[in-house]
Amino acid sequence: MNERDAAVTAGLRARAGHALRQRSNWAQLAKFCAVGASGYIVNLLVYVALLDGADLHYRLAATGSFLVAVTNNYLWNRLWTFRRDRGHFGHQGLRFLTVSVIVYVGNLAILTLLVELGVGKIVAQAIAIVLVTPANFIGNKLWSFRRRH
Repeated sequence: MNERDAAVTAGLRARAGHALRQRSNWAQLAKFCAVGASGYIVNLLVYVALLDGADLHYRLAATGSFLVAVTNNYLWNRLWTFRRDRGHFGHQGLRFLTVSVIVYVGNLAILTLLVELGVGKIVAQAIAIVLVTPANFIGNKLWSFRRRH
């Protein structure tokens, strides 16, 4: 590792350590998780309705449930979790959607893998959502709702 890489690594380590010591970050994470829990329930309910009720393919059902859940999550995160970090509604919304789509691609890959391994479609979706949640929080905290100084 050269000096520049070592300096970058040390800087990132220092920033991460500082962020972990901030009570407000933990409160925000708790709120994000509460909103995420509501989105998780919305996602699974819509997924089951589309999968079983509308008889859609599991990937199409996952896409529909994603769209409903991402709308729920954006509105609640904007109004509650990151309310002090509000920017332009459309600008933040587009960033939130961008992060969510990137995370959704990961979700869909995990869902597909689990289903192909024989895991039930509803259980596979539940697991996939949980596994992509950390990336979703980090992306939205650091980009979608980033504080402007």
